[in-house]
Amino acid sequence: MDIVRYGIAGMGSIGMMHADKLLSGSIPGGILCAVCTGHTEKLQSFKEKYPDVRICGSYREMLSYVDAVLIATPHPLHPQMAIEAFGAGKHVLIEKPAGADTKHVRLMNKAAADSGKVFAIMYNMRMNPLYKKVRELVRSGELGALKRITWLVTDWYRSQAYYDTGTWRATWEGEGGGVLMNQAVHNLDLLQWITGMPDSVQAFMQYGAGHNIQVEDDVTAYLQFPGGATGLFVTATHEVPGTNRLEIAGDRGKLVAENNEIIFYRNRISEREFNIINTDPFAKPENWRCHVPVKEGGDGHAGILREFTDAILYGKRLTAPGEDGILGLTLANAMYLSAAQGKQVDLKTWDDDEYYELLRGRIEKEKYLK
Repeated sequence: MDIVRYGIAGMGSIGMMHADKLLSGSIPGGILCAVCTGHTEKLQSFKEKYPDVRICGSYREMLSYVDAVLIATPHPLHPQMAIEAFGAGKHVLIEKPAGADTKHVRLMNKAAADSGKVFAIMYNMRMNPLYKKVRELVRSGELGALKRITWLVTDWYRSQAYYDTGTWRATWEGEGGGVLMNQAVHNLDLLQWITGMPDSVQAFMQYGAGHNIQVEDDVTAYLQFPGGATGLFVTATHEVPGTNRLEIAGDRGKLVAENNEIIFYRNRISEREFNIINTDPFAKPENWRCHVPVKEGGDGHAGILREFTDAILYGKRLTAPGEDGILGLTLANAMYLSAAQGKQVDLKTWDDDEYYELLRGRIEKEKYLK
């Protein structure tokens, strides 16, 4: 096998972007052979631009012409479509998030494992050199034992016009939620990718704080990590100007990632060591302000596509394996459950069914209100 024949399911703005990358030749070893979509109004212009790509009347039909499928449909459809593709012997790349609930994503992960096919998720922000470097510094032990993780990410601003572009947007049925499922799902993935999963979460939400929507557009969550570290995660889509600032404090200093740069406030000796040997009641460890160099660029979406293609052809290791999609989604689902119940949720005893029932109830209420 020296070429991967791709099919794209879903030709909204994201699906069209992936199609353009495949058809521009920027993904060596990958070609776009077929698409299927419910966006029929876009098909005519697509046919005129790319007459050699097959337009399929159904997803099942498309699977018969391809080696791999890129699923870019609304989130709740991802698990079942991926399971069907694995059953047909196809490799699968899904858009984020992995799905709307962990119950169905867990079934998708099992189908992937049983199939033996390559499975990836479009967590393109993992390709960002900034977050790669932050992860490297944390995972290498450069910060020492973690104390506190704070991520204020309120620069996901969206106007009402954005939400009005599709009836599926910002609905429990169409997206499974709001800012946590569509925008900040990237940050939830990066959070656990960098620091590991927390043990528990407690979240507070506002629904339609700045928009005419029923899902959340403002979230504050408190996190507890193994080893005693704590965290705060804040996100919103109604603030202007917003902020994107990640702070990770450890025994040996503090990392601040903001405005595409990393500052490492490095303690000359660890705080724990200083605490033992120091005799001055008001002294602090000597601290150095270090600017951490970060590589330019980053492959983003194209990088994930190239890695996925190379994994199929040459067995290359993936930066964003599809199975990882359940991790950030678990955080989002647990935050929804916590906010609904008004209490802390223990992720070590996480119950897929409990959250799924909450989601089903919200969907039924939403249908009734409509």
